[in-house]
Amino acid sequence: MADKARRQQKDNWLRLLRSGDHRAFAEFVNKYQQLVFLCCRTLGLNEAEAEDAASETFLAAYRAINRYRGQAELSTWLWRIAYRQAVNHLRKNRRERRLLAEPGAQPLDSNKTQVRAGLETKERAEFIWQAVKRLPRLWAVAIVLFYREEKSISEIAEIMKKRKNTVKTYLFRGRKRLKELLADVLGEDIDVGG
Repeated sequence: MADKARRQQKDNWLRLLRSGDHRAFAEFVNKYQQLVFLCCRTLGLNEAEAEDAASETFLAAYRAINRYRGQAELSTWLWRIAYRQAVNHLRKNRRERRLLAEPGAQPLDSNKTQVRAGLETKERAEFIWQAVKRLPRLWAVAIVLFYREEKSISEIAEIMKKRKNTVKTYLFRGRKRLKELLADVLGEDIDVGG
């Protein structure tokens, strides 16, 4: 019974979004803004660029909400829009930006003992997510979608417009490189899934 009520509430909310209700859209933005910023930041946009891309994402979502059919989760649909907006933003500014191509181009903190000391659970998790940002962009996006957003391989493939095997390769290579980065800095073997 609770599932039916939740489904009905979601349908009513979607109906309001599609009708152009400003309060429903403000709720939509509030609910998903962190997800959109995460996508933009994972792709390497700085704070100002991420804000621009997020604005463009929500504007595009507002314009396209009538085409949302519910075949994928709303968060997956929105992530796909955010991903495209961020990639377009990167392409526009390609000449002005130095894109990170090598996984080890940004070294982690070289003072290993300082990093190792005092890493508690929350700090350790944050440190790991910071290390994810140092991976090549496609690997990082796949890892964030899989582990942080808990998307399936199929959903990630749809978002990134890649084949499932390509996504699996990104995850495998990303985990392997992340394990190397973390083991190098923390001085211990880290289990990063897989």
